[in-house]
Amino acid sequence: MTGIDPGAFRDFEFAGWQKVANRYHETFAGVTVQCIPLLLDAADVGVDTRVLDVACGPGYAATAAASRGARVVGIDFSSEMVNEARRRNPAVEFREGDAEALSFSDAMFDAVIMNFGLLHLGRPERAVNEARRVLRTEGRFAFTVWDTPDKALGFGIVLNAIRKHGDMNVAIPPGPPFFRFSDPAESGRVLKESGFSGVQMQTVPQTWRLDRPDALFDIMMNASVRNAALLRAQPQASLAAIESEIRLNVEAHRVGDGFELPMPAVLYSARASN
Repeated sequence: MTGIDPGAFRDFEFAGWQKVANRYHETFAGVTVQCIPLLLDAADVGVDTRVLDVACGPGYAATAAASRGARVVGIDFSSEMVNEARRRNPAVEFREGDAEALSFSDAMFDAVIMNFGLLHLGRPERAVNEARRVLRTEGRFAFTVWDTPDKALGFGIVLNAIRKHGDMNVAIPPGPPFFRFSDPAESGRVLKESGFSGVQMQTVPQTWRLDRPDALFDIMMNASVRNAALLRAQPQASLAAIESEIRLNVEAHRVGDGFELPMPAVLYSARASN
């Protein structure tokens, strides 16, 4: 992670999610909730399972775990996200918290889950270490990340348009590679080094359904963090060309009266070793 200032990156992500937390439900939620049942299955979440949902966002995974009869706590570093989660799911406990320095004692939980949260951390290895620390021996850790952009087309379309018409090397705080954990070898290495064993991986097919061809650009521009900063740093002429390119590529995925983009997730799970 040469050249990355984890503190600056955290501040950048924090400020971004504080601003767009109330837009998440109408933008990304329709696709990010699709893998939650498999995420909970991978973590063996059931009745009376003690579950920690890290980087919980608006609380979808925590709420789904609670509906299975689990005892759940959801944490997020964004107070605005925590407010969203509490408003949408008042029966579930949500707190502000740091994924890289969890405020829980050792071996408190049977399962730790993260649904697309690892991508937004400056020190993801610390979060994996912390997940191991708060898990009992034999407890389960499960997390999802996006598949590579050639497969998760919502990202691929946007990034290819920027490469074609703009500049990928703009001045935003650098973070860990966004698709780093799409690589099973890298995820397996980090999990094993953090004290996990029995690593399992599966690809989860998902579809992002959009109602208009401009929706992808609008979402990335106004409801994301890293991609929004990348887009906003482009010169106006380049941004207009990027927007047109994105619209054209979304239009190629028309299905009926809408548009459907493949957005597969990669789901990893592992057991806390002795």
